[in-house]
Amino acid sequence: MNKAYHFSKPYVIITFGLFLYVLAWTTFILPSGITGGGVSGIGAIIYFGTGIPVGLTYFVINLFLIGLAIKVLGANFGVKTIFGILMASFLFSVMQPLITVPLLQDKFMSAIIGGMLSGIGIGITFTQGGSSGGTDIIAMIVNKYHNISPGKVILACDVFIIASIYLVMLDKTPIERIQVIVYGYVSMSITAYAIDAVISGSKQSVQAFVFSKKYAEIADRVTRELGRGVTVVDGEGWYTKEPQKVLISMFRKHELSDFYRIVKEIDHDAFISVSLVMGVYGQGFERIRS
Repeated sequence: MNKAYHFSKPYVIITFGLFLYVLAWTTFILPSGITGGGVSGIGAIIYFGTGIPVGLTYFVINLFLIGLAIKVLGANFGVKTIFGILMASFLFSVMQPLITVPLLQDKFMSAIIGGMLSGIGIGITFTQGGSSGGTDIIAMIVNKYHNISPGKVILACDVFIIASIYLVMLDKTPIERIQVIVYGYVSMSITAYAIDAVISGSKQSVQAFVFSKKYAEIADRVTRELGRGVTVVDGEGWYTKEPQKVLISMFRKHELSDFYRIVKEIDHDAFISVSLVMGVYGQGFERIRS
């Protein structure tokens, strides 16, 4: 049961993130006649010019990028990337025909809300090691070797994609086409900011101290179920003058609920101290990059 839960949990979260991402595009961005970056932006440009659904373009373009993800980022990332591409393509194909008129008449507000939802969705997907494909793959590759946030990489890649819509909307005046580009840049900037905000929050680390007579059971389960290292040090209660063991471990902030659950199931009377830390570097956490 636990194995099935831990295996399926990332994919459920990735699906939710992609749903928010596609919802942003099909509800706010596409019906308002604006675009954003990435493969979705390319799909939007092709859709505005030819009427080909975004889901089809999205799927075809991303097929060429899967091999790069598997080779550079590993097979596990490749599996999640394939899942993300298939799921996003499916969601685009289902949701785009359902919404044909703008939910909001104000294009500026559509760009803001669409960009925020899109960034949150992609950020959630990134936290689980997944990707929606496209420029996300390039961002993850760069972030693997250099300390550059994915949001900034995507921002740089998408500038050209959005500007190219000027050459597609020939039925509009030059001023109207420039307005569409500006709305696209607004949406893109907010998307990049939201991605960084979500990822930064998910990478926040904590340090935990546990005082319990059942320290061995707690340490075993934390190591086995959470995959985190545990250090056991000798201590002495000053009031009781009795020796005791103290567990020290590091977690991501989002792992705390699972940690609390483990301790509670083993020892209701355990004493726990948790504090935020500025940074944790080493196996399972961040890598110091030059």
